[in-house]
Amino acid sequence: MDAQIRDIVSSELAPTATASDPGGLAAAVYAGGRVTFFTYGFADAAAKRPVTPDTLFNLASLRKIFEATLVALGTARGELRLDDRVSKYLPELHGNYISRVTIGELLTHTSGLLLPTDHPPWPNDSFTREQFVAMLNAWTPPADVEPGKQRIYTHAGYVLLQLVLERRYQMPIAALIESRILQPLGMTSTFVPARGEDHRAILPPEIMQRVVQGYSDQGMAIGAPGSQQSYYDFPGTGQMFSSARDLGILLRALLGGAVIDPDLRTALEMTERESFRIDARFGQAMAWEHVRLDGVTVIDKPGGLNNASAYVGLVPARRLGIVLLANRGEYPHEIARYRILPAIAKL
Repeated sequence: MDAQIRDIVSSELAPTATASDPGGLAAAVYAGGRVTFFTYGFADAAAKRPVTPDTLFNLASLRKIFEATLVALGTARGELRLDDRVSKYLPELHGNYISRVTIGELLTHTSGLLLPTDHPPWPNDSFTREQFVAMLNAWTPPADVEPGKQRIYTHAGYVLLQLVLERRYQMPIAALIESRILQPLGMTSTFVPARGEDHRAILPPEIMQRVVQGYSDQGMAIGAPGSQQSYYDFPGTGQMFSSARDLGILLRALLGGAVIDPDLRTALEMTERESFRIDARFGQAMAWEHVRLDGVTVIDKPGGLNNASAYVGLVPARRLGIVLLANRGEYPHEIARYRILPAIAKL
């Protein structure tokens, strides 16, 4: 089976990461109780630095998995409730609509929230915490939108979730993720760094040497390694970085292949459960999305920026998972959802 899995994965991934494609790709596949790595191309084409399982990539929206896990862990430990209104923790949110939104609705993208920073045309400006709160208080939804009644994907909702978590625990989001998730799982190469004045991640030189250069889908270098893109100008809103090897540890934990704290296991499982049925094929969990295909249900989370692409996909029924990390925008991660995972699941 190992050889079959390698053939399936390499035959699908190799054509997407050729010498003519920008940057490179790192993948981790968990199957049969083992993690296997696949690497292609360059972390930095100018320096001819190859991608390895320990290369650090921008995770983009995969960060939402970690924030969802923090909330689920807090719920498992009785520290907060999914039906708590966000205004319970942030009384400065007094707007007619936002004051009615709950933590659970933010987690499942059912709050109805959709700020201008959530969709193109992307803003050229950045916003302070005070400006962000003012935007939330002033926001008025379309007439047919109500909290909990629809699924509308929102980045702003998870920025708000960060503020709720920080207020509840009186701790920065990076410290929360580190102490409650990364350290217990043994993930030593995953970081939520502060942002410097040059808009790059503040990381030790030996760590920064492992960070990729990001590229557009056309091959243009965008930013410098460790570029911290954000429309929000307050602490904790920068990018998260990790490696295929570290996310392989996460795959093992998500799929029951590791001995971990019982509360953390409960929390990880909680995040994967479908909470909102979108239609016959798609559903929404806490950050994760459900996709019902022919004979298999994939639970996954994609993420992307103009210089980064990331994906985690699970088939819990087969204890099967995959991570894809690319240092270019618009990488075709759908091949994992629709081709790689279903093919391996049928073995």
